[in-house]
Amino acid sequence: MKKMKSIVKKPGLRISIPTLFFFLTTVTLAILLLASKRSAEKGGGYDSSTVMSRVSYLQELALVQHNYTGVISYKDYRKFLNLNVPLTDKYFLLKYNGYVKAGVDFSRIKVNVLNATDVHVSIPKPKILDTVVDENSIEVFNESENAFNPIKIADYNEALSREKNVMIRGAIEQGIYEQATQQAKLTLTALLTEMGFVHIEITEELVIPPVN
Repeated sequence: MKKMKSIVKKPGLRISIPTLFFFLTTVTLAILLLASKRSAEKGGGYDSSTVMSRVSYLQELALVQHNYTGVISYKDYRKFLNLNVPLTDKYFLLKYNGYVKAGVDFSRIKVNVLNATDVHVSIPKPKILDTVVDENSIEVFNESENAFNPIKIADYNEALSREKNVMIRGAIEQGIYEQATQQAKLTLTALLTEMGFVHIEITEELVIPPVN
């Protein structure tokens, strides 16, 4: 078994990234809502551009992340006339941790304030924003040592690149797009309700497929 990278652990207080992320985003949202409320009290309401300026700060709050732990089985041969050459096989097993992140692009959201209590928001379709394999988590098992066809760094990179596509397909099958849309709607509704809107309508952008 091989470790591609070693990790040095240092003693001391440890705060997990999810905990820190939740704390920071909660504080950010609280400050944003307080500023919005004071602005409304002074101006007597909001217009569409003012609401949009508040919405743009919520991008990170509306992301959905699927975490993965996977094992990649890689095998390849030297080829001659597109045929595998005997005794030239190379192979390895690779274990990794990673994640796929999806969300709605809040810069493309359209806000239409109808009056002091009614607002309509149109959100775009969600998309995959990031696909990451944690390099520090990678472990290699059962690695071949074939002098006729040695393993190269490019082989690891190829295996990981293919696996990222597998991760994306898996996340989509598990409903990451639907979850991202729902998370965006919940985040927007919470903000708009706090801003004093009563009738909040959130619809998804209609995408017309191109005509070939």
